[in-house]
Amino acid sequence: MTEREKQEQGLPYNALDPEVLKGLSECEEECFYLNHLSPSKREERTERLRKLLGKTGNRFKIIQPFFCDYGFNIEIGEKFFANTNLVILDEAKVTFGDNVFIAPNCAFYTVGHAIDPDERNAEIQYAYPIKVGNNVWIGGNVVVLPGVTIGNNVVIGAGSVVTKNIPDNVVAVGNPCRVIKKIDVK
Repeated sequence: MTEREKQEQGLPYNALDPEVLKGLSECEEECFYLNHLSPSKREERTERLRKLLGKTGNRFKIIQPFFCDYGFNIEIGEKFFANTNLVILDEAKVTFGDNVFIAPNCAFYTVGHAIDPDERNAEIQYAYPIKVGNNVWIGGNVVVLPGVTIGNNVVIGAGSVVTKNIPDNVVAVGNPCRVIKKIDVK
């Protein structure tokens, strides 16, 4: 099994593997180019994002700067909006539903490192998918960690660190993020 196959299956893999590094380098180049396009080049930016990302809805907007590791592991639904400085470390799949709004300076990390220092120093890491449902608003400076699912009709308060799954129809805040209120969906 290759290191890339291990990565795709959520198994520990070597981050220094040439195949793993190649995908990172290609995406880094594309993100650099995208982030240096003039705001007036909206159509070009949108088309380049469609090619970079694994799947997009018809209507979406991502404000510069935007950073990701591979791009092809990211799927966004209809009416997706991400404000400035979105970071998605997409070593595993990151899926966003429809009507998702992301405030500035948010980060979605599918990748983590070994707790054991010898493994960590050997560049062994893991990646688990992140899923965000429909009708979700994520406040500014939120961090979502590997393996988390955020349900439908959810608000995540600014500054939260989401370490565990969040159910449907709630407001959740804090570090670690926890449910503070249910939302009555009509």
